[in-house]
Amino acid sequence: MGSFDIRNGSVPDGEKELEKALRPLSFGDFRGQKKIVENLEIFVQAAKMRGESLDHVLLHGPPGLGKTTLSAIIANKLGVGIKITSGPVLDKPGDLAGLLTNLEPNDVLFIDEIHRLSPIVEEYLYSAMEDFKIDIMIDKGPAARSVQIQLSPFTLIGATTRSGLLTAPLRARFGINSHLEYYDLDVLTGIVERSAAILRTKITSQASKEIATRSRGTPRIANALLRRVRDFAMVKGNGVVDHEITTYALEALNIDKFGLDDMDNKILLTIIDKFKGGPVGLTTIATAVSEDPGTLEEVYEPFLIKEGFLKRTPRGREVTDLAYKHLRKDRRKDDWQATLF
Repeated sequence: MGSFDIRNGSVPDGEKELEKALRPLSFGDFRGQKKIVENLEIFVQAAKMRGESLDHVLLHGPPGLGKTTLSAIIANKLGVGIKITSGPVLDKPGDLAGLLTNLEPNDVLFIDEIHRLSPIVEEYLYSAMEDFKIDIMIDKGPAARSVQIQLSPFTLIGATTRSGLLTAPLRARFGINSHLEYYDLDVLTGIVERSAAILRTKITSQASKEIATRSRGTPRIANALLRRVRDFAMVKGNGVVDHEITTYALEALNIDKFGLDDMDNKILLTIIDKFKGGPVGLTTIATAVSEDPGTLEEVYEPFLIKEGFLKRTPRGREVTDLAYKHLRKDRRKDDWQATLF
């Protein structure tokens, strides 16, 4: 069977309704991120009591942790509308102006991947966030003139996976700044069980824990794995997701007990077999596994480093003892050591 892309954030058309159904609609249903959720609930309640728009919110953290879901919950609890867009889509100031002028009072504008906004659009956003007005240039040359448009008060919720790429002026304009962390095993197990109930799928506690263990601390991956395991249970089993069918399905999908897929293991094996465990440069590894260095650094490395399989050193990347143990490899001591003397 072909391998399952554990990092693919897109949902097939046939499953979009399912994905929507699995998203919590209130703070009470949202599992994990306890401190962030408690604080947001207070801020939302206070804004409603004052009859004002909520302060602008920045949600940052790895993909699949619930940034979009939280923004929908905030709009739902405020009892206002939400317009959803993303940074790369807003390439002209006119696009932003069109969105902002159509917002009702206290509405929420959600911009995903906000770090990818073009600089000119970002400049327009500053005055909109601070003073709820935008200045637009009409015509060109000698006939050019500036027109100021007053906006309804609104809440901007920005989501980003790369908060370090945000400019300082943009970051400073967000009154509420929340960093989402990876989820622990107990919370993820609860998410899998809740999703199984919504999907009307019987699941054993062992099976839900097994899926959670291999989900890389990410609810999106947990839900995607649950849907795939459910397929196996229907075709290869009796429709019940138990430990045996779960293990069989996850092995067929090439996802091991640590949540590592084929590519993760290939990277570790390449460093061990071809470069004696490292240290080795990122570009060299990328060439050896036929992958782009940027993709390797942004997509694969963070999880391997977080789980302790890989470490960065001044001389390059190096695998750890845990990687040798996981791949059942012996750490060979070099018979010789290259020196300059």
